[in-house]
Amino acid sequence: MVRRSRNSVRRERIIMLATSVLVLTALTVTGIFVRRNNNAEKEDYVVDFEAIEKESDVTAENMLSGDELDTLFADVGTDDLDYDPSFQEANSQKVENTGNRTSAVTGVRTKTEAESKADGAGQSDADSAAEDAKKEDAVKAAPKQEKSGEEEEEGMFDEKVDTASGNGEPETAEAISTTVQPTLDFHEEDGLVWPVVGDVLINYSMDKTVYFPTLQQYKYNPAIVIAANQGDSITAAANGRVTAVDYDPAIGNLVVTDLGNGYELTYGQLDNIVVSEGSYVSVGDSIGTVASPTKYYSLEGTNVYFKLTRDGEPVNPMTRLQ
Repeated sequence: MVRRSRNSVRRERIIMLATSVLVLTALTVTGIFVRRNNNAEKEDYVVDFEAIEKESDVTAENMLSGDELDTLFADVGTDDLDYDPSFQEANSQKVENTGNRTSAVTGVRTKTEAESKADGAGQSDADSAAEDAKKEDAVKAAPKQEKSGEEEEEGMFDEKVDTASGNGEPETAEAISTTVQPTLDFHEEDGLVWPVVGDVLINYSMDKTVYFPTLQQYKYNPAIVIAANQGDSITAAANGRVTAVDYDPAIGNLVVTDLGNGYELTYGQLDNIVVSEGSYVSVGDSIGTVASPTKYYSLEGTNVYFKLTRDGEPVNPMTRLQ
């Protein structure tokens, strides 16, 4: 019994020793493996400055010097697509016209700008000195007069002194137009003059529809369409101020005039318009000529579109035409 118990104790000791050895071996191997991985990761973050310096030296050797660049682009002249002969830098100090210049017509040599300045420098200095002396004499000889407050105030508006240049010479003020603008006062009883002589192709109709041959449909017509010949002169039917010079796909080039009291006239199918927005026209003044008809009036033929409105509402112009 005693022998058996001793043998079992020995076996347990052997097993414990073997287990301890295996555990220590496993821990040792694991520690070595982890250490190698950490060293490998640290090496990845190391910056090789020697390699960077070598690469920069190679790049610097491959770069072209300033002389080599000038030689490379020496053949690029004014034929380059990016060259704009119409462009010249303002106030450039690098562009100089040197050398003698000879007229292509007469063959006579002309002076350069530098020579002209050199020749005229002495003369201009002498002229300036003489002019300054004359001004001083004139100032001394002029009697001194005291101006009242009203006279000084009027003088401020008569002329301006160029204080920026310091020459004391009066600056010419912009002229103010004193043209009296005509009064526009059109009334219901006032009549209109025909803008062009011709038959009425399509009459005014806002109470019922009328037939438009080109469009092949019935529509309301807020104006009258007057037959005319291309190139005929179109004149103003009443005194007015031009408020619009525009284009419309249906009636082509048009002019709108304000007659006063809310009345407006619209002339359409125009060409060679001679008035502008803001100008005034009197009865019989030319506005333009008759143009070829737009595609909306191709079957009707060459015509003039003539519309009268009051406060934006159409008015039958036939009741006003004389």
